[in-house]
Amino acid sequence: MKNERKITRRTILKALLTAYAFLSVCFTTMAIDHLLAKEYPDISHCVTLNDSWDITINDTLYPDVSLDDFHFDRVNKGDIITMTTPLPESLISSENALLLHTRQCAVNVYVDTDQIYQYGLDRIDRNKTVGSGYLTVELPDDYAGKTLKISLTVAEDQAFTRFDPLRIYEWENIYRVLLTETRLPLFLGCFLTVFGLVVCCITIFALLFSGKFLRILCISIFSICIGLWTLCYYNVLLIFSMPLYTICLLEYMSLYLAPIPMVIYMREDVRALEQPVMYTIYKVLLAIQIIVTTGAIFLHSIDVVHCAALLKYMQALIVCHLVYSIIVEFMNLRRSHQLVHRLFLLGILMLFACVSYDLIYYNLERYRGMNSLPTKGIASLGLVLFIFILIVSFYVNLTQKMMQETERNFLIKSAYTDELTQIHNRRYCMEYMNRIQETERLNYTVFCFDLNNLKVTNDTYGHAKGDILIRSAAEVITETFEADGMVARMGGDEFIAIVEVADARKLTALTETFQACIDRKNREIPDLNMSIAFGYACNTAEINTVEKVYQTADDRMYQHKQHMKRSSART
Repeated sequence: MKNERKITRRTILKALLTAYAFLSVCFTTMAIDHLLAKEYPDISHCVTLNDSWDITINDTLYPDVSLDDFHFDRVNKGDIITMTTPLPESLISSENALLLHTRQCAVNVYVDTDQIYQYGLDRIDRNKTVGSGYLTVELPDDYAGKTLKISLTVAEDQAFTRFDPLRIYEWENIYRVLLTETRLPLFLGCFLTVFGLVVCCITIFALLFSGKFLRILCISIFSICIGLWTLCYYNVLLIFSMPLYTICLLEYMSLYLAPIPMVIYMREDVRALEQPVMYTIYKVLLAIQIIVTTGAIFLHSIDVVHCAALLKYMQALIVCHLVYSIIVEFMNLRRSHQLVHRLFLLGILMLFACVSYDLIYYNLERYRGMNSLPTKGIASLGLVLFIFILIVSFYVNLTQKMMQETERNFLIKSAYTDELTQIHNRRYCMEYMNRIQETERLNYTVFCFDLNNLKVTNDTYGHAKGDILIRSAAEVITETFEADGMVARMGGDEFIAIVEVADARKLTALTETFQACIDRKNREIPDLNMSIAFGYACNTAEINTVEKVYQTADDRMYQHKQHMKRSSART
């Protein structure tokens, strides 16, 4: 009853601590979010340049268009786009900046005929990537009422089919606005990256001792990749003044590398199916992913094909991985209704839904010029939840394996342990002797022991007293000989010790210590009267097998036992 109360109290305490930690994280996150967003209404005032654009794509003119409604056929590498619009007559302040979102384009910006900004043309000339994301262009103090002209040189095929509205902010507020608008990806990306790095460092050391932690290493590497991808894709790293092409390269590399640890994570679940076809498909998918990722990074590094051009193929491969993972987990769930498979299947289905949503949004926007979906960025939130489910399922799986291993070790120990004395039993001794014979071990000695007067003790004082005598004998034999080898109970009143000692002086010292331990045990337990006959033999040129050594020791023990009986009769 008391134990049940203790368990209940511990459970309640753990639940309270978990709830406290969860609420602390929630309130801390809300406080930081409020701190970042409280000034947003004051700093987000801007002028949106959305209407009255004259746009020329190559030689085709589209006059007086609105960027919200305007879309066109996909532009390709080398296409030239020119955009002009009148700037507002009034200034926001004396120091303003234009926030321009570009996709794989070099940019020249003019106010009337004066060039005020240039980005990427030198990189296009060297066939290097220019990246996608926000550019901040400082406007001159007297821009009011003048004409803004933007010239775009497309750097990749099928780059985009629409433009984002341009906004003019006060220069001092522009990065604060970006930070506030991307605070959710900032939280998620930083959490995933830092969490992955910490767990990765810890797990690398843990792997030196056990391969069980390979899956948590895969989770940590996946978390790092997704965290970096989130920070890059949502332009969070822009606030650190990193070059756009560097951010874009980091985005693609983290996205292309992310599937590899997840495919490795799946290996254990695939092998559990015990189906050669599924395992062959797994190996093919892993090989394709490694080859495509390595090839993409290599081709990008030598500026033959950039990562951006291979994005649609990588998206298709990621979808294949997700579909395959769903099939594997469904099959595992049908085979074994374990919680870990349910959790992982739930995570995969949720991730598949979130990724599919974002892929639909991305492709509609890039290839169809549509901007109809109200929310984007669902994939990042889905990935965070998925990683959380991965961690939970890993620890559930690890706990189950530890329990199974503990149970297996207990059964193995029971099979090789004598129940009464808790030392090795006859089965273990015979296997130990077989190993000695197989390895042709030298310089060992076999001791055989026989406990005197056990039957008399059982008949006179009962088996409880006899059990005390047997355990006491096991204790003194173990205390004397176990440090140098193996001790076992062969059954009844017979014991054995095999020690890696063959020196005559050391053996004499062991026998003297053994007799001293018997005398001390007899003094400690009144009326114990323990007496043990023993004999020993070393392996020699004549006695060269463990069976002969054991038989010789047993014969000498029997002789010693007879001698003790005669001595006892005379007294």
